[in-house]
Amino acid sequence: MIKSEWDRLTALEKEFKDTELVERTADNVNSPAHYGKGAIECIDYIEDFLTNEEFIGYLRGNIAKYLHRWRYKNKQEDLLKSQWYLDRLINLQGKDKL
Repeated sequence: MIKSEWDRLTALEKEFKDTELVERTADNVNSPAHYGKGAIECIDYIEDFLTNEEFIGYLRGNIAKYLHRWRYKNKQEDLLKSQWYLDRLINLQGKDKL
């Protein structure tokens, strides 16, 4: 009886740890959970209501922000966020050049 209860509790603990690990490894660079609550991604909404030049400025500002703070705050995650905004800017400029 005690061994079976111990096994059950051990299995529950493993399941809990696995669940916690999955929840903590969310993709904060490409798809932050707090930005996907509505029917449209936040970045798409911002792009929609800004002019093209304003949106370019928005992207450049975020690139600068994440490159400025990466050493002091989120390390590689901030570098990846900066790269994400740079990729978005490159894709935007590519659309204009086609």
